[in-house]
Amino acid sequence: MTLLLEALHLVHDKSFCGILSALGNLLSQILEAKRKANNGALVHQIDPAGAARYAIYGLVITGPVSHYFYQLMEVWMPSTDPLCIVKRLLLDRLVFAPGFLLIFYFVMNILEAKGWRDFEKKMRGSYWTALKMNWKVWTPFQFININFVPVQFRVLFANSVALFWYAYLASVRK
Repeated sequence: MTLLLEALHLVHDKSFCGILSALGNLLSQILEAKRKANNGALVHQIDPAGAARYAIYGLVITGPVSHYFYQLMEVWMPSTDPLCIVKRLLLDRLVFAPGFLLIFYFVMNILEAKGWRDFEKKMRGSYWTALKMNWKVWTPFQFININFVPVQFRVLFANSVALFWYAYLASVRK
């Protein structure tokens, strides 16, 4: 029964991540089109392939990785540890966030069928900016999430914030 519940949580987390990632990309496209229209520039149609790439990323990467990261964090840093609040936040912000953002850039580069030079260019051009923004935006949310939200709801909580985060990432990677 426990294995079945774990599988259901994972499927839920994956599908929810895929949907919200795609919605974040669509939100970015809509905001960009609105900004261009207000400036009198030519507005292009919505790019469904962009939304599909984000959906794939959310489904294949964000959902499972986040799900298991939160599960493992409970094992590695149980709430009985008096320093677990600090340790969890440091692990998330200094190890998980930079690595996960790097994976995002790499996977999106693959999904966009771009080469290594494009990847390097994106990394040089916007990774550090995106990581600093990640630390600013996500730190208070992750502090609450990893310390006070029950583990089975952490991916859901993070994904409610991620909708806007993916809109930001879609715009900063352009």
